Amino acid sequence: MASVMWFRRDLRLADNPALLAAVAADSEVVPLFVLDPALWRAAGGARRAYLTASLADFGHRVGALQVRRGAPVAEVVAVARAAHARTVHVAEDFGPYGRRRDEQVEQALARHGITLVRTGSPYAVSPGRIVNKTGDPYQVFTPFSRAWLQHGWPQPCSAPRDVSWVRPLASHDLPEAPRPDGLSLPPAGEAAAHRRWRHFLDEHLRDYRTARDRADLDRTSRMSVHLKWGEIHPRTMLADLAIRRSESAATFRTELGWREFYADVLWRRPDSARDYYKPEFARMEYDEPGDEPADGFEAWRHGLTGFPVVDAGMRQLRTEGWMHNRVRMIVASFLVKDLHLEWQHGARHFMQWLVDGDLASNQHGWQWTAGCGTDAAPYFRIFNPTTQGQKFDPNGDYIRRYVPELRDLDARAIHQPWTLDGGPPRGYPAPIVDHAEERREALRRYQIVRR
Repeated sequence: MASVMWFRRDLRLADNPALLAAVAADSEVVPLFVLDPALWRAAGGARRAYLTASLADFGHRVGALQVRRGAPVAEVVAVARAAHARTVHVAEDFGPYGRRRDEQVEQALARHGITLVRTGSPYAVSPGRIVNKTGDPYQVFTPFSRAWLQHGWPQPCSAPRDVSWVRPLASHDLPEAPRPDGLSLPPAGEAAAHRRWRHFLDEHLRDYRTARDRADLDRTSRMSVHLKWGEIHPRTMLADLAIRRSESAATFRTELGWREFYADVLWRRPDSARDYYKPEFARMEYDEPGDEPADGFEAWRHGLTGFPVVDAGMRQLRTEGWMHNRVRMIVASFLVKDLHLEWQHGARHFMQWLVDGDLASNQHGWQWTAGCGTDAAPYFRIFNPTTQGQKFDPNGDYIRRYVPELRDLDARAIHQPWTLDGGPPRGYPAPIVDHAEERREALRRYQIVRR
């Protein structure tokens, strides 16, 4: 008889309360991962490639990873019955699909006298717990953040020792998941996550508050992919930050708070994964992806808009499966407010390419920039891609890294290559829109919605 630990977004041994509960339940534990076709199909090539690398690393660590392919409602029950398990243990999933899936699995297990046990979650504070004095959820981030900090979270827990891992059924091979052409991925796995985190703490945390928006300096932690797959828990990171009493540590803690806030918003409003958080914005006049400017959406997707920082960001996405957070806001603003396209088009493209693609953070980050999300009054915030590039990539080093056509330009010309005698360098397009004109048009459309 064994308990089953069904791993999902928690591919780690340390600081894993659900795993400790599984170990405490029985002397043997089945380490199960189900390759769910519904999630596999929806993930882009970058996430599929990273996941298989992370699973390979995790399988090496436990030595007997039980991999199954198919619908979880069938596969989890089959493994649990084969192991004669009384309990299946999970970290609770708060996403729209995950909640439905777990309810179905719970009901199927119960028909065989097996209990689904939820312990912990991918968050320091599980969604739904932070409410105001009247018991209502917070609508904007700042008061949520204060309440989140006041609520607090447990200290990290240790990894279990001397676990007897068992595999009651034949394990399926990991699927082939070739990386898209030209894409490089970071090292995957729990050990890689801790190395990356330690490197950031030692080398870059000290100037994080002042340097995090500088795309050229690359001073962000790049921990988002490790958090996405649970190779490290945010509680572990928060414990490390707690002993570093600096403004930069507080700033980074706030960024983790944004992740928790968006998870809470999505849990309360699962419709906001696809629809407008502020429904009045659905009435705004939008263009279709194929409308004028001709092929604007395709130009944006491939980094050929003629605005250097936008193009650098979109090309970084295709080469690394990741994009600097400040640049994510710049390219999102350009799509929604310069090309007048609905945020869902951009959010889908990001989810196809991002290695760290997280539904709550991605969808609500897009809605925040688009002006239809949780921010109080943001639609008239329209990023000027030229001045944003000059501010956050002042010497043009970020642009040169990803846009080789502009590599020989100096710091002044690289942000406005269309001003050169003869226009932009050969092979690089002229701007596909006039930003000043499109800014006025975006505000005109917004005023109609307001009225």
